[in-house]
Amino acid sequence: MQSKFFAFMSRMKYIKRWGLMRSTVDENVAEHSLQVVWVAHALAVIENKMFGGNYDAERIGMIGAYHETGEIITGDLSTPIKYFSPEIATAYKKVEWIAENRILSTLPRELMDEIAPLVQPTEEEKRLVKCADKITALIKCEEELACNNLEFKKAHDTIERDLRAFNIQSVNYFLDTFIPAFKLTLDEISMD
Repeated sequence: MQSKFFAFMSRMKYIKRWGLMRSTVDENVAEHSLQVVWVAHALAVIENKMFGGNYDAERIGMIGAYHETGEIITGDLSTPIKYFSPEIATAYKKVEWIAENRILSTLPRELMDEIAPLVQPTEEEKRLVKCADKITALIKCEEELACNNLEFKKAHDTIERDLRAFNIQSVNYFLDTFIPAFKLTLDEISMD
């Protein structure tokens, strides 16, 4: 049997993010998803090592890899549109779920029980990955602001406020420990 699953997944590289914003550097969903893998894994490790959490960090990272699966069909719907109203948000979640199931249906049956839970994880797992997703959006804002692109100022402030409002220790630790370095130039990062 021929499976189209990974051919679908490979198309993430063609989906641009931040469609309503003028960016100095374009970002695609594949690049974004890789960054979410790193951050989600780190959040789980931080939660476990420092705050008594009990996450499977590798699983959380893999959920991050698959967290935008539905966008392969739907494209990247901008946040102001996605959350314009409760009705639109609910309808879009349903569309994403249908898209995810369509893509999952292309998997060989023997792999479904291993991969489907990564595409459609538990609510608790989704919560940590959603934080990672938002942190990577904040990183994008930091990078754009470092290039004097003020188009991202309001998004930056809103995303940072939303992340702090989650009141999750690992998220606050990540924001305080790692985000400031994104303001640095390569020379500043490389300095001993």
